[in-house]
Amino acid sequence: MISQENRLNFAKPVLQGVLVRLRPLVAGDAGAMYAGLDDREGMRLTGTQSGFTFEQVLHHCEHVEHAGDRLDYAIEVAGQPIGEAVLNCVDETNRSASFRIAIWRPDMQDLGFGSEATLLLVRHGFEVVGLNRIELEVYSFNPRARRVYDKIGFRLEGTRRQALLWNGEAVDAHVMAMLRSDYPAG
Repeated sequence: MISQENRLNFAKPVLQGVLVRLRPLVAGDAGAMYAGLDDREGMRLTGTQSGFTFEQVLHHCEHVEHAGDRLDYAIEVAGQPIGEAVLNCVDETNRSASFRIAIWRPDMQDLGFGSEATLLLVRHGFEVVGLNRIELEVYSFNPRARRVYDKIGFRLEGTRRQALLWNGEAVDAHVMAMLRSDYPAG
């Protein structure tokens, strides 16, 4: 049993950056998220092979809006949701979580929005939530994301060889992580 003083803080405040604003994901974001599933390149980069109905996306958004054990944020630019940044698979005992991000609109990629959203959520994870470790996976065919994670301070821990079959091709998944002690303010 985790004592009250050792519990993680799952508060979901708005996180304001220079380029983006992160706010808790809500059911009203289902339309923008669903539209993003039309982006074949985005689906490839995240390894998403299943199709989803609008009702499934809405159910997911409704669930995460009220979840008390994960942090799902909408990435907003000029008041419009363009993607999501998430800390999930939280292990409260070991103070660790997984990170994922997706920019739903191709016209909003390569503009620094994902980098800033990643920095904001990683900072929140370490400084407010109380995490000690944040990990992620990035596929070998996504060097752009790998460069961002390297720049932010994630370290390569290993490779899950041929972890994804995409259109008949076996693709490696690189496991990266950042520890609180790796974080610049850590």
